[in-house]
Amino acid sequence: MKIQKEDVFKALQTITVPGEGQNMVDSGAVKNVIVFGDEVVVDITIANPSLQAKKRTEVDILKTIHELVYEKAKIKVNLKVDAPAAKPKNEIKGKQIPGIKNIVAVASGKGGVGKSTVTANLAVTLAKMGFKVGVLDADIYGPSMPIMFDVEAERPLSVTIDGKAKMKPVENYGVKVLSIGFFTKPDQAVVWRGPMAAKALNQMIFDAHWGELDFLLLDLPPGTGDIHLSIMQSLPITGAVVVSTPQNVALADAKKGVAMFQQESINVPVLGIIENMAYFTPEELPDNKYYIFGKEGAKHLAEDLNVPFLGELPLVQSIREAGDVGRPAALQTATILEKSFEKLTQNVVEEVVRRNDDLPPTEAIKITTMAGCSSVKK
Repeated sequence: MKIQKEDVFKALQTITVPGEGQNMVDSGAVKNVIVFGDEVVVDITIANPSLQAKKRTEVDILKTIHELVYEKAKIKVNLKVDAPAAKPKNEIKGKQIPGIKNIVAVASGKGGVGKSTVTANLAVTLAKMGFKVGVLDADIYGPSMPIMFDVEAERPLSVTIDGKAKMKPVENYGVKVLSIGFFTKPDQAVVWRGPMAAKALNQMIFDAHWGELDFLLLDLPPGTGDIHLSIMQSLPITGAVVVSTPQNVALADAKKGVAMFQQESINVPVLGIIENMAYFTPEELPDNKYYIFGKEGAKHLAEDLNVPFLGELPLVQSIREAGDVGRPAALQTATILEKSFEKLTQNVVEEVVRRNDDLPPTEAIKITTMAGCSSVKK
């Protein structure tokens, strides 16, 4: 029997390559079909490199041609695999800290909006969720984490790791903490120029034994300045969270904070904006909300800037009191604050996951100085 090439193609159109939607002819997998009397040669290329996919493809071709074209056909299948390049995982590029999966910067355009309070409560909530968490207090001139974690009297110990002396972060509430506040006296002002501050930060980052962490939160100083550039020069940051209160003067600075991270030369993904002190609810009137600083200002800013709105936090006296006594408010159980911080933290985690799935890795920036001016580049 003389086999017709057209009949072979029709038969192959009834087969789907494993993992592909179209049949192998329409998908372009079949590259060529050669017929010599009762002999058939099929050249096919598939993307699935697994042995199972290759074997199934070959068996399907043999079985289909025998059933639909000629049962005694002599068939040879030349199968090649052309697997697409594996999608690179969004691992952090640049000078990494071994064992740390995600580095999240918490920033604010101006001081007094509760950035450090938000950082501390995010950290303890992440720890309550089962994550391994660290906090680096990068607010060199106004460190507050030792107070907020009730570890003012503690000092980092020295440990030997691979023959090198490293600082062991202080730990409380399941969170590892390092701060310049551990190395200065409570009444001592830190009067340092940028290079000295940057050197201190680098020591706390790279001369510390953080161990395995799912999240390292960076409590940045307010504004957009030298410390921020030093941090982004030292570390490839996974993403940034910007904290603001609802009033216009804070929103204007928050907008600058977002713009800093979004500069083409910096390009740190903004995970979203948090609105702190969104409303005031008196203890004696738990159903009332008073929008002292304006209503939903940060939410509208997030919409205008096309960045996620991560949530709002109320202005509650117990948040301040909890921070002052060194027990973050999110540790309180069965309260509106615990629920607020849990929802906020879940949103941050979701944005980190989405960022790692959808965006390329962040790289540490390079800072050069020319003719007295700083330039920032990747």
